[in-house]
Amino acid sequence: MIKIGISGARGSFSEQAAREYCRKNKITEYELFYLVSVENVLSGLDKEEITLGVFPIENSNGGIVVESVYAMSRHIFEIKKMFEIDVQHCLLARPKINVGDIKKIASHPQALKQCRMYLKRKWENVELREYSDTASAAKDLGREILSSDTAVIAPRICADLYKLDVLEEGIQDLKFNFTTFIAARK
Repeated sequence: MIKIGISGARGSFSEQAAREYCRKNKITEYELFYLVSVENVLSGLDKEEITLGVFPIENSNGGIVVESVYAMSRHIFEIKKMFEIDVQHCLLARPKINVGDIKKIASHPQALKQCRMYLKRKWENVELREYSDTASAAKDLGREILSSDTAVIAPRICADLYKLDVLEEGIQDLKFNFTTFIAARK
């Protein structure tokens, strides 16, 4: 059984990447650990709590994932594989919230970058809030930790997982929005 640590919560793009990595490499016996941050993933490798770590390094639109660069500078590990997945962002809100009532949009800084033109065009008067992870933002909105006047940018699957409504799909600025992930081991 391979223990895979991912830099995201349940429903994150990192989970999608880890599952895709396992599918392509015919790995069927694995367990996912939702470690949210790249630092936690690489620390988990250091402590041998996980066998493999999966985290993003760069996006075709948003550029380098700064969080990853800083975390990588503090750890020694081997890059087993670099691979891409197509990242499609959705705008999610609590059920029955009117679009006009949304005053804040929360998401990971990379997701906000990847949707910046959309946000300028459609949400210029809304406060943008950086969050540790796209799926964590969705989870906290679903748990009512974030206020009801908040929407989040997150993967489509988060709507089902956290009982949110999809206000709009495919809101990233580039139709083909690829993120490069690293599969790392000790």
